[in-house]
Amino acid sequence: MKNTTAFPASFDADDTNTATGPKGQQGHRDLIAHSGHFQPKLWAPAPGVWSLVGNGISNQNFVEGPEGLIAIDTGESIEEMAWALNAVREVSDSPVVAVIYTHFHYTGGTGAVFADAGGRVPIWGHADIVGNRQRMRSEVGTAASRGLVHQFGIVLPDEGPDAVINIGLGLEFRRTMHAPFTSVLESPDHTFTEPTTATIAGLRVEFTPAPSDANDSVTIWFPELGVGVNNILWPTLFNVFAIRGEEYRDPRILLTGLDHLGSLGAEHLLGAHGVPLSGRDHIASEVAVYRDTIQFLWDQTVRGLNRGLTVDELTEFVQLPEALTQSALTQQFYGLAEHHVRQIHNGLRGWFDGHEALLFPTPPLERTAKLIEGFGGVEVVRAQVTEALAEGDHRWALELASWLVRSELDAHGRIDGGDPADRQLLANVLRTIAQQTTSSNARNWCLTRALELEGQLDLSRFRSHRFNRGDLDPAHNPGDFFTRSLRVMLDPQHAEGLEGHLRWEFADEGPGSDSPAPTMAQAGLHIRRGVAVRTDGAGADIVITTERAIWNQILLAKLSLDDALAAGSLTIDGDAALGRRLLGCFDLPSLAAD
Repeated sequence: MKNTTAFPASFDADDTNTATGPKGQQGHRDLIAHSGHFQPKLWAPAPGVWSLVGNGISNQNFVEGPEGLIAIDTGESIEEMAWALNAVREVSDSPVVAVIYTHFHYTGGTGAVFADAGGRVPIWGHADIVGNRQRMRSEVGTAASRGLVHQFGIVLPDEGPDAVINIGLGLEFRRTMHAPFTSVLESPDHTFTEPTTATIAGLRVEFTPAPSDANDSVTIWFPELGVGVNNILWPTLFNVFAIRGEEYRDPRILLTGLDHLGSLGAEHLLGAHGVPLSGRDHIASEVAVYRDTIQFLWDQTVRGLNRGLTVDELTEFVQLPEALTQSALTQQFYGLAEHHVRQIHNGLRGWFDGHEALLFPTPPLERTAKLIEGFGGVEVVRAQVTEALAEGDHRWALELASWLVRSELDAHGRIDGGDPADRQLLANVLRTIAQQTTSSNARNWCLTRALELEGQLDLSRFRSHRFNRGDLDPAHNPGDFFTRSLRVMLDPQHAEGLEGHLRWEFADEGPGSDSPAPTMAQAGLHIRRGVAVRTDGAGADIVITTERAIWNQILLAKLSLDDALAAGSLTIDGDAALGRRLLGCFDLPSLAAD
């Protein structure tokens, strides 16, 4: 058998630690045990302080002041937050008088707070929250949604070997009981970018920016209570790299936030994830080990790249020492250290690591065909995959099996073909790895991909842009929000040789909006040289006039542009023929010409 002990400990080389979970899930026994940390429970670490754990991926935290409750983070949906409020109403009848966001991820359920309070209450949060939420739901919305599906196992079965065990930071991304998951961002009334102090609900509250998995993350400190709330100390090793795809999370900035957290001398520490911690010395010790683990990953990656090691060599070179793997908070139940090392290199030095073959690589379709031919053909590669898998050499089996699939185009023109037997072979390798890793992220990704390879999942809808009805409501996003997405959906081949400046004029603000009618020149795009430049529409030579409700139906693919034109519910003034051609240049079926 091949010696695999030199490789990072991202998964076991055999199935010794594979076990069965309560829903029949096949996975690493330690990951199954990790689920015990997220059983739904309202924790009360101190009088007037509550943390609801297990209600989704994030916690909902509450701090009671002389004037009422402060709700900290509102979860993924209004339904999720309503459940949290019902739980806290069992222990407190104080009104909710304010909301605080730790960062932009868990801000979708604030409407439930307003309903509970009988009206809007003040919201505090970082100034970048709104922009980050809009960006993740517009320009990169399709990729972000696909990443969530893979990382959190959103489309995995409810029971059986492939069912989700947990998602590392919680039992599941969203609890089924909270469907239909109505998510609406209510923007903060009080924003900041620097350390800020305020009085909220009669309590002194100190906000300190602490970028972690979001650049708008803050640490919240209640000095009168000795209570801190944070999104930087997680119940598992922090994710420098998110397998779903995210911007670079610089560990050096993370260390600054952890050092500040450790300096507070907190008696109780609540998190956006995980159970609360209590005891000044215990908290200080856990924070110190956590920050040293992050520093170790960064320092040793830098040490290795200064030696000239390639990224693949770095993943072997940087191994967490035993002293940093003893804490329950530094276990690899979410992401994996070897992936974090890769991301640190990319964040510091970019994609090129000095490996000559990466400088000018052979096009992938051609490369895999040549590799298979060089190995002696498809049958030889298939046999070696089977042999490697039997010997526990999962990394080699994974690479070989991927050649068989990545050597052909699929029906959509992606390099993701292969006959059913080869796709099943790759799925078998992925499922084996999924059952032997401690990482929930890796397990969910591998299983989602395996089911797609087997034809049991159709993920094509996550590879084309889909607008969200809530995002198109101008009561919650700017009226030109849709142009953010359209500009990255322009097909330059279709737009070649075309130039025109489009302006949208809306006769209404659409159903459900209480805002007054806007200026008619609501949004604009200037299409030129293969790009769509956002404008305010001033000076445009082509004007699209319609009601916002009609335009939203087109964006939601409920109505085609041509049908709207035929019905007269949308008109194009100026050079109408050019305007129609320009609108047909976007990757949206409802805008395509008949």
